[in-house]
Amino acid sequence: MNKQDTATPYRDAALVIVGHGSTLNPDSAVPTWEHADAIRRRGLFAEVQTAFWKEEPELRRVLRTVESREVYVVPNFISEGYFTQRVIPRELELEGPITRTGDRAIYYCDPVGSHPEMTRVLLHRAAEVAPGVPPSEVSLLIVGHGTALNDNSAVAVKRQVREITALGLYGEVMAVYMEEAPLVNDWASLTRCPHVVVVPFFVADGLHSYQDIPVLLGIESEVGAALSQREVFWHNPHHLHGRSLYYASAIGTEPLFAEVILDQVAAFDAAHPEKPSLPPREGPDRIDAHLREWLETGGERLGEVAITRSGPSGFLLTHWRDGATPHDTLEPFRTPEAARSIAMYDDAGAFRPLKASPTLRRGWKLELDSFAALRRALDFLYPTALGQAAARARGALCPVPLRETLERQTGMYTVARKVTDEEAHRVITAQCGAGCQNRVLWPLAPGGAAAAPPRETAPDRFPLPCNEACNLLVAAIRTAVKERK
Repeated sequence: MNKQDTATPYRDAALVIVGHGSTLNPDSAVPTWEHADAIRRRGLFAEVQTAFWKEEPELRRVLRTVESREVYVVPNFISEGYFTQRVIPRELELEGPITRTGDRAIYYCDPVGSHPEMTRVLLHRAAEVAPGVPPSEVSLLIVGHGTALNDNSAVAVKRQVREITALGLYGEVMAVYMEEAPLVNDWASLTRCPHVVVVPFFVADGLHSYQDIPVLLGIESEVGAALSQREVFWHNPHHLHGRSLYYASAIGTEPLFAEVILDQVAAFDAAHPEKPSLPPREGPDRIDAHLREWLETGGERLGEVAITRSGPSGFLLTHWRDGATPHDTLEPFRTPEAARSIAMYDDAGAFRPLKASPTLRRGWKLELDSFAALRRALDFLYPTALGQAAARARGALCPVPLRETLERQTGMYTVARKVTDEEAHRVITAQCGAGCQNRVLWPLAPGGAAAAPPRETAPDRFPLPCNEACNLLVAAIRTAVKERK
């Protein structure tokens, strides 16, 4: 690696933290964001980005938001399994631990859940949830998902059970799963100690750990709303089946996870001391330059966001439909990170998994003090839009035919390949027509025209190009095929 300063060895590199994300639960991505924010504040890397399989920024597009020559990719996944071994390498087009593409090198690190420090993190979480309870009187249950897709999905959980059992701290330690035996819903018959501590071995308090597992444990009678949409329910202990049951937050929400992410970067360097020789980065940031040029030539609106200058170096962002609303009546925000929460829900409180949908809520104003803050805020409001547009402006954004995207699918999405042209056009019209502000550039099949009618972009509006079908569209196509009569 071309390191100029051993005190800050990654100051010219980018870190991309990859999570699973969700199109249904707004909290699945939160720990990944929080760990990225914590690392970004430390100034260790030139850039820190997040990417997701089922959320934005999407894996297929995230590298266009990165300018650095060296990119470390760390999967924020608990186990070495289907997603880390197949999905992430496929979507990022990785060839192994080190992938050289043009003037860039991508370093693929091990997932956080495979790091030895995970035992310390798990013990910290277990002790935290049941303070004052003697460990010798505790049955510690580590909950994994369990899946037939890849036998390695349970390896990380079983490893933790072995490590903690060897320490002799707890009365008993065992692994339980949601989809394979031993099942988490059998916890009462599986354990013998008077106190039971349950730690979900998941990255986030999302659909599984916050909504599904509590029902399986008997804490809740039915699946409730997401974490961010109601009060935390785990008021420990819960007295069930003559036991005291303590339910912890998902292991991935532990702040120590940020340190594990950094440890995986260091572990990669230790395992791969020889890296490609790369040319130094030259000239200004291409994405920043493209955005500056657009602003200087009269650009005023990106998606549903109106952008106006404020003072010598500041910017004011509002919903364009609030242009006639007195600004002193709008809810004020002042940090780029606030844009992430602004973009999360629509006016009715529904989760917005697709940020390009024309449903951005109204009634807010975001006051930013610099161009750098503007860039960050826009990246939160419209993930990858700036990178996509800058790539297109320099001729580096190649449309990918829908059929090619579908052929790349695996697992439960393989069936999407069976979609007919008629079904595909129907789904595209519904999803990409009125439901998305992006301009579709990709054809249905190689050599064809764009699969959706082109949108004209006014000179003052930032173009939102879409060069490849997103995961939401692929999921909708899968549903169409499954529902075929």
